[in-house]
Amino acid sequence: MQTDQELAEACAATLLEADVSSRHLGIELVEVGPGRAVTAMTVGPTMVNGHGIVHGGYLFLLADTAFAFACNSHGLMTVAHSAQIIFLEPARAGDRLVARAEERLLYGAESRNGISDVTISRDGDPPAVVAEFRGASRSLRRPIKGADLAMGDGTGRAPASSGGNGRA
Repeated sequence: MQTDQELAEACAATLLEADVSSRHLGIELVEVGPGRAVTAMTVGPTMVNGHGIVHGGYLFLLADTAFAFACNSHGLMTVAHSAQIIFLEPARAGDRLVARAEERLLYGAESRNGISDVTISRDGDPPAVVAEFRGASRSLRRPIKGADLAMGDGTGRAPASSGGNGRA
């Protein structure tokens, strides 16, 4: 049986291979683990709006990508059912942005629902938090296609009663 870390890495590799849009935009998977992920991208000149700052849609996409890796790290197909982003500081062409996602809570029957937070920061001097994203997820109860998975009890998720953030 795989460790939780090995499972998260197998899921991420499968999802990344199929994620054409993130690869096209140069989004990198920096780190992944059970219920967490870090992605990064450098803002290109075609990603800025008429104000000369990065278009909010690209910030949302970067955060959503980190969110996807975090909530799919348990081996089951999991999708967003809602998300919100708050823009705090502008980012510009050439800025390197890093999105850090972490599951905060798994809840409901079989822990099918989740809440995750993503912080997008700008690397550099001075570093700054650019945006905060909160996503709500729902497990579809199906294994991630193509991932080489060996998931303990077959649910891919810890019981909701395990306390804390719902993970064992």
